[in-house]
Amino acid sequence: MAIHCEHELHTRRRGRNLGLGLVLGAFAALIFGLTVVKISHLEEGRLPAAEAGP
Repeated sequence: MAIHCEHELHTRRRGRNLGLGLVLGAFAALIFGLTVVKISHLEEGRLPAAEAGP
């Protein structure tokens, strides 16, 4: 088995990929959380009635 050194470019790319993965994961968690909150405010499967405007 040959010993090979990882190139510096791959190390930087891995760091960027990890950062992007964390950002995408946080975005997915935010969307999921907003969906859960919206669904928890439903009444009998319907959206709450809009308030009467002026």
